[in-house]
Amino acid sequence: MTTDATRDWTLEQFPARSHDKLRYADTDRQGHVNNAVFATFIETGRVELIYNPEAPLTSPGTSFVIASLNLQLKAEIHWPGTVDIGTMVTRVGNSSIQLYQSLFQNGVCCATAETTIVCIDENTQRPSPLSESVRANLAPLQP
Repeated sequence: MTTDATRDWTLEQFPARSHDKLRYADTDRQGHVNNAVFATFIETGRVELIYNPEAPLTSPGTSFVIASLNLQLKAEIHWPGTVDIGTMVTRVGNSSIQLYQSLFQNGVCCATAETTIVCIDENTQRPSPLSESVRANLAPLQP
């Protein structure tokens, strides 16, 4: 499934949700959160999904690497406060997963990201097929 990047998603439409606290150190000279930190917020949502102890996406001897990351900035994020992160799985391949994520502050979508991550064998550093248990854990994360 591909997501319509122009669609107005709300946080509640994402099956996985998390948040980060904004730090003063995240701000730039213009007084808003630096755009480079947006990728860190996206990482928070992605990592919480991958390493969820109740529904892990890694098998022993495997890990995930980013194959692509497309981040679209839509609005400024301001300190102080928090940022909410919504994450969903939009495609499952043989060894890859495509994620769609949005960042929200006070209900306003500030950024979206499409990320493809690939499961790799930690010994060979080559793509590793997703196990059936991982596929089962991905099912509830799809819209």
